[in-house]
Amino acid sequence: MQIPRPIPLWFKIIYTAFMAVLVPVYWIKYGPTNFLYFCDAALFLTLIGIWRENALLISMCAVGILLPQTVWCVDYLVELLGGHLTSMTGYMLDAAQSRFLRSLSLFHGWMPFMLVYLLTRTGYDRRALYWWTAVAWALCLICYFLLPGPADVPGNLTPRNVNYVYGLKETVAQTWVPAPVYLVGYMVTLFVVVFVPTHLLLKKLVPAARDDGRVQ
Repeated sequence: MQIPRPIPLWFKIIYTAFMAVLVPVYWIKYGPTNFLYFCDAALFLTLIGIWRENALLISMCAVGILLPQTVWCVDYLVELLGGHLTSMTGYMLDAAQSRFLRSLSLFHGWMPFMLVYLLTRTGYDRRALYWWTAVAWALCLICYFLLPGPADVPGNLTPRNVNYVYGLKETVAQTWVPAPVYLVGYMVTLFVVVFVPTHLLLKKLVPAARDDGRVQ
């Protein structure tokens, strides 16, 4: 594939340097299972994507996390202004938390803008919807069957309820419906409410990548 607008080498080096810091720090602090979060998996896919200048990998990340990370940005802005929206970013203003770790976590804020920039270089690969859905659903199943569920364990930083497959809280599972029913409903909701709308918006606003197969 001929890239319409190559990704600058300086950009690749800076992003790689960031990953070279984040990965060992997160591994030591939170453990390897932390990288199964959608946003963390997207970090690795993006790293490969920018070096290979692969529109599909970059587009997959955009489909999966543009909307959630935009919500993160809005929530963080509200928190900075003294308000409360979802409180998902409250930890960013918690002085008890490591300032260095909080600075690394800022990737949630700049990553959606970075992905938009990358899409202007590579174009949007319309196959991304289906490939990202497969990755996301696989991660959900792994997190549900193999990783710890919600629990209130003060001081334990091991990720629990990764990707919210047991409910929207890390300390207690949802009780509205049986756990397997919630999991299936959650996976379908991600597809319908998050992935498909993002795909349709990107398909409309971003030129198609040259090798996207024109999958609608």
